[in-house]
Amino acid sequence: MTSFARTDTSLMGRWWWTVDRWTLLSLIALMGFGAVLMLAASPAAAERIGLKSFQLASRQIMLLPLAAALLIGMSLATPRWVRRIACFGLIGSLLLLALTLAVGAETKGATRWINLAGLSLQPSEFVKPCFAVVTAWMFSLQREENGIPGTKIAIGLWLLVIALLLLQPDLGQAVLVSTIWGAQLFLAGLPLAWIAGLAVLGAGGLVAAYFALPHVTERIDSFLDPASGDRYQINRSLEAFVNGGPFGRGPGEGTVKAQLPDAHSDFIFAVAGEELGTIACLIILGLFAFVVLRGFARLMGENSLFVLLAASGLLVQFGLQAFINMASTLHLMPTKGMTLPFLSYGGSSLMALALGMGMLLALTRRRVGGEAQ
Repeated sequence: MTSFARTDTSLMGRWWWTVDRWTLLSLIALMGFGAVLMLAASPAAAERIGLKSFQLASRQIMLLPLAAALLIGMSLATPRWVRRIACFGLIGSLLLLALTLAVGAETKGATRWINLAGLSLQPSEFVKPCFAVVTAWMFSLQREENGIPGTKIAIGLWLLVIALLLLQPDLGQAVLVSTIWGAQLFLAGLPLAWIAGLAVLGAGGLVAAYFALPHVTERIDSFLDPASGDRYQINRSLEAFVNGGPFGRGPGEGTVKAQLPDAHSDFIFAVAGEELGTIACLIILGLFAFVVLRGFARLMGENSLFVLLAASGLLVQFGLQAFINMASTLHLMPTKGMTLPFLSYGGSSLMALALGMGMLLALTRRRVGGEAQ
């Protein structure tokens, strides 16, 4: 690819010289870490549920080339096509989200998965990036003063998504979507008084969830008072970081993963801590931080409000999701079943994140003239 000349006007030539190659490289590096950790963590999980040792790993690794292709293919799009794809994606994922409540399988007291043609799909994963782009479009339309009530439409979409997520129930995804929406509202120029009011409303919602949802009560109580609940996974997770030390025991040499039921998904960062060590964990953390900070740096001086809001929403989703997973693993906040982007097991999460980060790369490409549309 480096053979592309700056004067190359082909589709791939223009893409190569306008896309953020450092962010692309960082995302591919995260996928690489994910492949290594999946080979290390998934055999124990597969054996626990009666599968062949590397069956889960092979499923995930087979999806990585498709995810990389989706990431790069999406990054070729113009902002106009990003909007179109996000609109169709949001409509489809909302329909599937509603269908999940009717015919989805219940797991651990929640209905979040639906089987389509033999494939298990989690629609809420695809809602997040598409929602971020569509609401950004609505907010930008409102500012263009063309008579379209963009803000009201964005509020309606937010209420619809939150209602569907809470019916599952999935409080973590609801909080994540609300944070994306709130960040975009702030950047769109909402008065600070409104921001404060929404913050109070959000805090009230979390208090209500504490009293209304037993699993939320249990997790918060367990976080605040170690003697009040089951801390088995958290204790094993912290033990993994102690065992690993600065350089780790080596890939495949960890023991805690055999005792962690969710070592291949929610607690994949603990496997990294034991087998790769603290230094590798800091590199992973640095990659996440680099993607987020470089993304915002690319937006400095952006003239398109839509691009600014959409890319910011995607960055907030990516960064906050990574923070929640790592903070939960390190017991810095109550546990929450949320994947670590590109590292945790889960086809829906992997493909949805590839879609969202592809949109981000498309929106942050350097364009001139009509290409900016």
